[in-house]
Amino acid sequence: MKYSIKIGRPDKIKTPCIVIGLFEGGSLSTTATTLDKASNGYIRKLVKRGDIKGSKNELVLLRDIEGISATRLLIIGLGKKTQFKAPEFVSATKTVIQNLRSMDIKSALVCLLEPAKIKKDLAWKSQKLVETFEDGLYQFQNLKEKTKSKKPQLQAIDIFINDEKDLSVTSKGMQSGQALSLGIKKAKDLGNLPGNLCNPEYLADQAKELARKYRKVTTNVMDEKEIESRGMGAFMSVTKGSDAPGKLITISYKGSKPKEAPHVIIGKGITFDSGGISLKPGAGMHEMIWDMCGAAAAFGTILAAAEQKLSINLIVILAAAENMPSGSASRPGDIVKSMSGQTIEILNTDAEGRLVLCDSLTYAEEFEPETVIDVATLTGACIIALGSHATAMYSNDEGLARSITKAGEDCLDRVWQMPLWGEYQSQINSGFADVANVGGREAGSITAACFLSRFAEKYKWAHLDIAGTAFNGSGLKKGSTGRPVSLLFEYLSSLEK
Repeated sequence: MKYSIKIGRPDKIKTPCIVIGLFEGGSLSTTATTLDKASNGYIRKLVKRGDIKGSKNELVLLRDIEGISATRLLIIGLGKKTQFKAPEFVSATKTVIQNLRSMDIKSALVCLLEPAKIKKDLAWKSQKLVETFEDGLYQFQNLKEKTKSKKPQLQAIDIFINDEKDLSVTSKGMQSGQALSLGIKKAKDLGNLPGNLCNPEYLADQAKELARKYRKVTTNVMDEKEIESRGMGAFMSVTKGSDAPGKLITISYKGSKPKEAPHVIIGKGITFDSGGISLKPGAGMHEMIWDMCGAAAAFGTILAAAEQKLSINLIVILAAAENMPSGSASRPGDIVKSMSGQTIEILNTDAEGRLVLCDSLTYAEEFEPETVIDVATLTGACIIALGSHATAMYSNDEGLARSITKAGEDCLDRVWQMPLWGEYQSQINSGFADVANVGGREAGSITAACFLSRFAEKYKWAHLDIAGTAFNGSGLKKGSTGRPVSLLFEYLSSLEK
């Protein structure tokens, strides 16, 4: 989508459609007032007789209004002014883009920044508007032959501002929104690709392509021979069951001083998870193409950071493997040695994500990081606890936890901090090894985080369990959500301020 800024009298701007917001009760913004005067009070007349109520997400489409150059006027109801906050702004924006994309128009003039009476600045609103529009326009139809040649009808959005002094901040917000949206789209695309197309080798190729595109990005790919030589027995216990070789992919972005400690994001990249010998039920197994959404989000985040030219040093580690049953696959009861030296009793081969992550967490020590965040579709227990609204967050550092929580609140990609108390650690004790890879049915998301915490003791660390937020498994909205790219981008952006 092409985005630009328009300044001037909205009634004089020629466009297929102009979009304005209206609060319940008929309170008109400056833009709406200008349009009302140009149309000899037509908008107020419709409000007065009840044709336009301004109720939340109400849509009224008017055509060929005398005195207004736009062919159409789309009015979105904003609800009660006292209840209009950041989530309502996003909701209204979503409703608008869904309606615009269904129209037979190529462009539209959007006047939604002005009436947003929320505790957010213009940069936030313009960034969020672009992000929300791009999210609403997203469709994964790359593999549908009939739709490959079809171009979307809507191709350009003009964002209206009243005052030229707002031009710079609006432009910066739009640019940030476009960079973020690029990362979210990439995360969605990678997540939605099936396992026969998106395997560890494909992720490695994508990482190399990223390094070719951005000057400050470099990529290193470890094959199984090197992974094994480094003592990553936990990682190897997962990948050895598949014919598709695993990869440990490191993507580095240097946007700050060379000696400045990097921030590390580790993404779980199980490109297909059958459960291994502890085989999953067949009914929902197709959803396991999304078990690499952590890696997809990490990839999308570093793409957005590079596009935005964030002044930080960032390292992304993609732990890419398949979890498949075979004669060479790990068996329940096997004991393996991790890179840290700790031995692990594999009680369930379907708890494989933590096995590739634990070696990745140890490997991250080599970069002497400022912080480490791992992102993983790790446990079904997380979905039971929090559903699809909030990502579960665990951390060994309260300062880091507060920063991530604030970033989530600011961008509306929210987390909920879960306990990482010592009392839970006993559930993963093993009589035969240093630690077991599962801790029973109780507190499954917490014990998974406890397992990871044993490999993250040498730096500030947070774990994001995105099992409930990374994808929608069914219905018309089926597919990757791109979360938590927005959260991670907001957090990283806050570090350079």
